[in-house]
Amino acid sequence: MMSMQLDSLIFFPSRFPEGDWQPAGLRFEDARFATSDGTRLHGWYLPAENPRAVVLFAHGNGGNLSDRADIGYLLSQRLGASVLMFDYRGYGRSEGEPTIPGVLDDARAARRWLAERAGVNESQIVLMGESLGGGVMVQLAAHDGARALILENTFSSLADVGAVHYPWLPVRFVLGDKLDSAAVIAKYHGPLLQIHGDADQIIPMTLGRKLFDAANEPKRWVMIPGADHNDPRTKQAAQGFDEFLGSLADGNVREGTSR
Repeated sequence: MMSMQLDSLIFFPSRFPEGDWQPAGLRFEDARFATSDGTRLHGWYLPAENPRAVVLFAHGNGGNLSDRADIGYLLSQRLGASVLMFDYRGYGRSEGEPTIPGVLDDARAARRWLAERAGVNESQIVLMGESLGGGVMVQLAAHDGARALILENTFSSLADVGAVHYPWLPVRFVLGDKLDSAAVIAKYHGPLLQIHGDADQIIPMTLGRKLFDAANEPKRWVMIPGADHNDPRTKQAAQGFDEFLGSLADGNVREGTSR
């Protein structure tokens, strides 16, 4: 019972047909694959010709992948990366009900499918996550490595976010070390790009900085002035992605901070 109540505080899925499943101008193919426990998942694969990177994108805890057509278009059709965007179990066209162990398994299954489809090793995939998806991708990168890690408006730990929004509840006791990104990110030794809006009211930027400070070099921080959690991505964010992907291609990952 406690686990079900906890999941209801973390996950806010929208199931198909809710959403725009034929976004104008977005070129993609449907991806369907199964997790280790047999749950059938759905995603969009956006291939690029001679891609500069292969990216696995994990979205936040609300809606579904159809709400993220903008980042798919940016990464694949403007920046030249091949991308797999996928829905966790219980989201969009994916089966099941979301849980923390379940969404981690979902991301691993998505990475396996992408590696096979794009013809690369899993270690060559760039892991990218927004909000809750950032917590998912930190876990994968820390335990298995990655070509690079991109995090948008994500947190130091799920318990830290819970303490901000539910200060009257014993969230640290209940959540424990679930998605404790700051505790594990030091195990990841690849390039990191972290982007956060300084007006984020859902995941305060201080939690993003706490995670960034715990990470190894090479790492780059980009702060978006005036940006809240769900605001549209800015030109500054797009430039940050472009420069970071370019630095991976030329082997010169630039470190530092951009404000």
